[in-house]
Amino acid sequence: MAETDAAAPAKAKPAALRKGALVKVNRSAYEASLEAAASDPTPPDYIFEGPGELLVVKGEYGQVRWNRPVPDVWLRMDQLEACS
Repeated sequence: MAETDAAAPAKAKPAALRKGALVKVNRSAYEASLEAAASDPTPPDYIFEGPGELLVVKGEYGQVRWNRPVPDVWLRMDQLEACS
């Protein structure tokens, strides 16, 4: 019988974001991304403060609508976090 490694901590999986969730952008995940390199060099503060509404989830991307007169944006889901 194989022994399990009891010393290895189990990583808690973050709660999955779903359509309708209120989200904000994780600054550290976004700034090192391809999306940030292809966008304005100074991202607007409101994306990091939230809340934005997650409209659609397709694969590893989500469409976010901000409560401002700006276009909806598609971001990788690992760059989004729940807005508290």
